[in-house]
Amino acid sequence: MCTALVVGNIVGVGIFVLPASIAPYGLNALTGWLITAVGCGFLAIAFAGLARAFPQDDGPYDYTRRAFGDGTAFAVMWCYWVSVWVSNATIAVGVVAYLTVFTPGLNGHPWLPPVVALSMLWLFVLLNLLGARAVGWVQVLTTVLKLLPLVGAICLGLWVLWRNPGAYREHIPPNPLSIGDVSAVSTLALYAMLGIECAMIPACRVYEPQKTIPRATFIGTVLTAVIFICVSTVPMLLIPQNLLAASNAPFADLFAQAFGARSGQLVALFVIISGLGALNGWTLMVGDVTQGLARHGHFPRFLARENRNGAPTAALWVTGLIASVMLLSNYSESIGSLFTFFIVVVTAACLPLYVVCSLAVIVLGRRGEKAFSGRARLAWVIVGTCGAAYCGWVSIGVGLRPLLWTVGLGAACAPIYWTSVHFRRRAPALPS
Repeated sequence: MCTALVVGNIVGVGIFVLPASIAPYGLNALTGWLITAVGCGFLAIAFAGLARAFPQDDGPYDYTRRAFGDGTAFAVMWCYWVSVWVSNATIAVGVVAYLTVFTPGLNGHPWLPPVVALSMLWLFVLLNLLGARAVGWVQVLTTVLKLLPLVGAICLGLWVLWRNPGAYREHIPPNPLSIGDVSAVSTLALYAMLGIECAMIPACRVYEPQKTIPRATFIGTVLTAVIFICVSTVPMLLIPQNLLAASNAPFADLFAQAFGARSGQLVALFVIISGLGALNGWTLMVGDVTQGLARHGHFPRFLARENRNGAPTAALWVTGLIASVMLLSNYSESIGSLFTFFIVVVTAACLPLYVVCSLAVIVLGRRGEKAFSGRARLAWVIVGTCGAAYCGWVSIGVGLRPLLWTVGLGAACAPIYWTSVHFRRRAPALPS
């Protein structure tokens, strides 16, 4: 279930349109993907090491607090918290867009798409109220289903390679090597890979976290990275670059090229399933992050309360309402463009968590923490340095404006943190 949570949250709607997004960069896209795969591998090792060393901790908040203190831990998790509920609204909107393939009437009424998107958003809030195990089984099922079209694309590529190897030489993109393009692709690829940390977030709900979380994190990251590189390469080499860049549904076009137009609808169905699975997993994430911040005294205490199924009821309701506001905002022409821009900010908002966890293994090693010192210290220094360097490399591709938004987002948490510190002096934090 933990592995399905990692894979299911990474494989959302984005990977199904990513080949079109990276098509203008040509073969630089493959270089960017390889850098992303290696960088995410180092991040996964850092996450796994922290989970194995501190199985009793409440996920990345406690890991960060051990290394850098409570203030940094809150700022990092605040940025991550915002990125998750914005992502939930985005996924719901993306699923509705693919539903129009089967129900064109959705576009006939301006109020219908937001109502359908809200219905899906709240469906998974209600599902999460049944507890982590119910969510886990849904995640396993949807993860298996969403991988089918991706595996199918890989099989199609192998079939073409066997039947007509020359097809891979007909549409090779002519783009020269460009460091700027490679960096830009790395940023886009990291957005597709967001979720490698998901096994750590609900650490307090995981059975044998010291074993389960490291395995799920590493296996999930490697599995999705390999699949994503393969499925990004096949359309790039089999569809002309100009057509791929203009495609709204590159996988549908790929299958339609081989099996006819009907196969495009089948792919759209799997994209919908993929989006619903991601929405299921990310709803669990936002509930757990909200509950964790409340448990540590930064949010109102009622957000930490659980129902009889062990689900953070108030946290799920509140974040569902916030995501609903963002979702409805997407259907307003006045702020629709701002919402689209904020998707780029989501990637930047996750970077603080990735950087801090990478550096944590170095800092804890210098302090003599057994798991990261001794003979293994040099290895952890390499892992942490490479993970942090990769995040720095990706930040170049994000651009100045989204990074400034991320800084502003982090600064917005300062008054909340100071207020929470004031009240925590009067009452101790809830037990983890």
